[in-house]
Amino acid sequence: MTSDLLDSQENQIGVLICGHGSRNRLAVDEFARLSKSLSLRMPSIPLEYGYLEFARPVIREALDRLRSQSVERVIAIPAMLFAAGHAKNDIPSLLKTYAAETGMNIEYGRELGINNSMIGAAGERIKEAIAAPKKFPNSETLLVVVGRGSSDPDANANVAKITRMLVEGFGFGWGETVYSGVTFPLVEPGLRKAVSLGFRRIVVFPYFLFSGVLVGRIRKHTDRVAADFPHIDFIQASYLGNHPLVLDTFQDRIEEVLVGNNSMNCALCKYRSTLLGFEDEVSLAQEGHHHHVEGIQESCQLCEIECTGACDTNRTDESIELLSAQEDHQHQHSHAHHPYPNADHPLGPSTLN
Repeated sequence: MTSDLLDSQENQIGVLICGHGSRNRLAVDEFARLSKSLSLRMPSIPLEYGYLEFARPVIREALDRLRSQSVERVIAIPAMLFAAGHAKNDIPSLLKTYAAETGMNIEYGRELGINNSMIGAAGERIKEAIAAPKKFPNSETLLVVVGRGSSDPDANANVAKITRMLVEGFGFGWGETVYSGVTFPLVEPGLRKAVSLGFRRIVVFPYFLFSGVLVGRIRKHTDRVAADFPHIDFIQASYLGNHPLVLDTFQDRIEEVLVGNNSMNCALCKYRSTLLGFEDEVSLAQEGHHHHVEGIQESCQLCEIECTGACDTNRTDESIELLSAQEDHQHQHSHAHHPYPNADHPLGPSTLN
């Protein structure tokens, strides 16, 4: 239906998929393949993709490509699972600037969010992971969902909702939610707390679209905890990737813009409502924070399972941890972000130092 709606429009419409970008070449390739798969579903519609940082093309270059194809109206969809700083500030700031400079009509869609398709895609990845002969039933299994982690409590809470939906859907014995950065609890301290619940099987599921530095870090921290508790069966599920149900959700977001049903969730947005603990962030200016790394292309800086870059194989775990902590510190403090009130939480980013 999406392709038919696009074809019926009077003006030439193009689609822009806005990604974050990664130092990991595998993650960048996966994003490109997803965009290609989406384009194949809408073959008559110009579709381009661009990144905020660490990869090319950047968003501005992707918009230039659409303009060169005589596109007059752009539907821009943030390739983000949930709406936090990138979806609420960085991407729209870039789009508004470009529209003001060129006069191009750019309409912004919403993040992928929570729907039946995204939960279905997550469920498929977990089914794949536990498909082997079961040592323990689902009712005796703990599911740990790992989210990206954000300074936006609404986005973090949505990861917890995904966890609950999956726990009830599978009938798991218990569910826990941990995060790979910025907020708390982080993966390793969260898993060590989860171990105390007494489950003999723990499924760790990274609720991420693609591979990358953070997914590799999740694998590494899970392996470290598993080594300390050999009597527990740790199972690591795959991230979402280029799943057909994920592509369905992208098409849904495009269609919402076309039919005028592009409703955002502002009720719990820390920039629009007075949330407990985040009261001083209401009405902050919408501005981007990635201009200093826009288009910078670097190979992977952390050793990880999915890494395809030329890594220094002589690195020790200690040197990787130090680099990891330095990277997190730089990412959190060099963008002029409003300070996250829980940055010093004992189960949060401070544990990386």
